[in-house]
Amino acid sequence: MGRLFGTDGVRGVANADLTAELALGLSVAAAHVLAEAGTFAGHRPTAVVGRDPRASGEFLEAAVVAGLASAGVDVLRVGVLPTPAVAYLTGALGADLGVMLSASHNAMPDNGIKFFARGGHKLADELEDRIERVYEQHRTGEPWERPTGAGVGRVRTYEEGFDKYVAHLIGVLPNRLDGLKVVLDEAHGAAARVSPEAFTRAGAEIVTIGAEPDGLNINDGCGSTHLDLLKAAVVEHGADLGIAHDGDADRCLAVDARGDEVDGDQILAVLALAMREAGTLRGNAVVGTVMSNLGFKIAMEREGLQLVQTGVGDRYVLESMKEHGYALGGEQSGHVIILDHATTGDGTLTGLMLAARVAATGRTLADLAGVMERLPQVLVNVPDVDKSRVSTSAELTSAVTEAERELGSTGRVLLRPSGTEPLVRVMVEAADIDQARSVAGRLADVVKSALG
Repeated sequence: MGRLFGTDGVRGVANADLTAELALGLSVAAAHVLAEAGTFAGHRPTAVVGRDPRASGEFLEAAVVAGLASAGVDVLRVGVLPTPAVAYLTGALGADLGVMLSASHNAMPDNGIKFFARGGHKLADELEDRIERVYEQHRTGEPWERPTGAGVGRVRTYEEGFDKYVAHLIGVLPNRLDGLKVVLDEAHGAAARVSPEAFTRAGAEIVTIGAEPDGLNINDGCGSTHLDLLKAAVVEHGADLGIAHDGDADRCLAVDARGDEVDGDQILAVLALAMREAGTLRGNAVVGTVMSNLGFKIAMEREGLQLVQTGVGDRYVLESMKEHGYALGGEQSGHVIILDHATTGDGTLTGLMLAARVAATGRTLADLAGVMERLPQVLVNVPDVDKSRVSTSAELTSAVTEAERELGSTGRVLLRPSGTEPLVRVMVEAADIDQARSVAGRLADVVKSALG
């Protein structure tokens, strides 16, 4: 698998890349590293462990729980809950670490392990690197220090986690959702119980699709990566809006009453104005990534707000938010972080807040999302090129300069080497889709000739 930890934990094909042995070993290593880092502060540590409904999560959960308990960590098993629920419960229960088993929006055969530190925050890169090093040391023969007798961890099921998390979601809503009809697509994933319960308690009339997980159907033609079913259901049921999650429910995309998609940038724009009105948008700024639509930036500037842009990945958005004290950030893909109420992207919370804005204003979601105009965005992947020379090729620099001159202030060019594949991504935005396609095509040809 190469380096085990990626940008969002350890992920791979379950029982091939991600085995029970690896899950157990990483859990023991995490316990040792966090103890050495002083995270446990001399007391008997506790961990919260949750998972999404994938079939492989059953044996991987057993391995993680066994590893933690064998290292002297008491375990609270919360069962099938969203990633942000595990993060929240880790903080709310004063646990020393949290573990979530999920491969998010990936297909069912994949799975993943994500660790949270005390407070429900993602581990720093340095701690992940140390866990990986310790795991490798012991995998190659160095024995673990193993507690015995009363020193081994105890394991119990924490059934209260579901209600505690839902109560948290309802408790932070600015207003109720009475009078709204909402279609929820749960991707047959981790929010299949949580999201309908939360929206119902908040007063909404709901219709659910993709809410019957069987361990094999997660993300299968539904959820935030496949919006067609939701679009059709919203129109069919005459709903005010639709909300779609991914497998672990850390994402949220929406559909308006006409069946049109409302992406992460538009959701951020709607929430930014709501939070500014409420006085909670610290710094009058929103954090996005370099992939945020130019129309989002233009809209925020028109509203007197700043768009702070980071590298691609919600962890970089979160780092910027924490460093500068910003309250709202996210990605076009639907990872939205409301830092006053969550330590990670929370799709259910995002959907509730979006619906609350519709209910409070009496305006349609289409009207609210109309605060920004999405400029046409064309993305072309150019494979089998030397991506390391993107920033040093004079031919490519010249081509980009010419493209930017042609597009002017209403367009944008971004060339980004893939982090995992031998390809370069060419992204072009323009006021006109035909112009965007033309410029992207020409730049892709230059990438092939200059870097091929």
